[in-house]
Amino acid sequence: MEGSNILYKAIGGNKVKENVQHIIVFLIGISCISCKTIAQQELPSDKDATKETVNLYNSLKKLAEKGFMFGHQDALAYGVEWKYKEGRSDVKDVVGDYPAVYGWDLGGIERPNGDVNLDGVPFKKMKQFIRQGYERGGVITISWHTDSPFGADKGAWDTTHGTVASVNPGGSNHAKYKEWLDKVASFIGSLKGSKGEAIPVLFRPFHEHTGNWFWWGRNACTDFEYKTLWRFTVYYLQKEKKLHNLLWVYNTGGDFETKEEFLERYPGDDMADMLSFDTYQYGDPKKEKWFEENTLKRLTLVGEIAKEKNKLFALAETGYEAIPYAEWWTTTLLNAIGNNKISYVLLWRNHGYHEGMKKMHYYAPYKGQVSKQDFIKFYQLERTLFEKDISNEKLYQ
Repeated sequence: MEGSNILYKAIGGNKVKENVQHIIVFLIGISCISCKTIAQQELPSDKDATKETVNLYNSLKKLAEKGFMFGHQDALAYGVEWKYKEGRSDVKDVVGDYPAVYGWDLGGIERPNGDVNLDGVPFKKMKQFIRQGYERGGVITISWHTDSPFGADKGAWDTTHGTVASVNPGGSNHAKYKEWLDKVASFIGSLKGSKGEAIPVLFRPFHEHTGNWFWWGRNACTDFEYKTLWRFTVYYLQKEKKLHNLLWVYNTGGDFETKEEFLERYPGDDMADMLSFDTYQYGDPKKEKWFEENTLKRLTLVGEIAKEKNKLFALAETGYEAIPYAEWWTTTLLNAIGNNKISYVLLWRNHGYHEGMKKMHYYAPYKGQVSKQDFIKFYQLERTLFEKDISNEKLYQ
């Protein structure tokens, strides 16, 4: 206190002393408000997550009360009949706005000298696209169609039983798998914003694990093996590689019927931040309602689980190839989502004509596409959020 009195005398006596006391009280008040704000922030599963990642996690919880974000895979890299044109996306061509969520995939990064992903997108370009989307306020999600450790020629579509066990601790391919994770960590760790901050990523590895088409699928490994794979991956990237800009997205196929079935391979609340599943439209939605009714049923189910576990949830992949039904957006898809407060819905990529499939392969409309006008109506809805909508939300601050 003696030091304080000397300070007061030095700057002008009792009146100044009183003013300084007011200033100190004010500053203490500001400090307490700041502490309270920090205390109110919920932490994701990674308790050491970066400030921007924590802010995104909390922002997404609030944003879901307003509506859901629209996402598109590979949106900035290519579209129907174009590739690598600066600032372009098929979605933007139609509505004058970018998607709010940008989907990317790391499949191929594990290969020796792998410089492009499984869809041919160079990782250097992907890094640039991710930064562009982030700097405009968009959200980044990344999946990983990981090659089979028994051969890149099999890709992710190797259903050999025992593959997961081979990459888990003690397995014959465990060292190889750690080398793959080193490459993943190197890429994700290199994603930086303009201030040098790590760009937050919704990471969705080992997706659609209840299906039978990937080497981590239901028929290729046990529930315990899958959980071990997930938990080791989280541990290695967080603890060994010091990655703290990931929100972890648990993802099943769209074939579950109960909460228990959805959670059969769930790795634990300490290992996931968002719950999701993938499902696609097949057949004529005007004649049968399978997609609409079953997607709504399952989203409602996952929404209940998310509420119980205090998690985010999303429709992480969906679409209707070539969108032949002109009103699919405001009828089928909107009805399938219903009143569920999902964080986002992501449509798959716009490849264009696919030589291997001998058909058009795209999931978002482009100029002249039959569902264009309906997509514009979908865009104009208050609850559908695109990049301009969320850029004002300052999700990372």
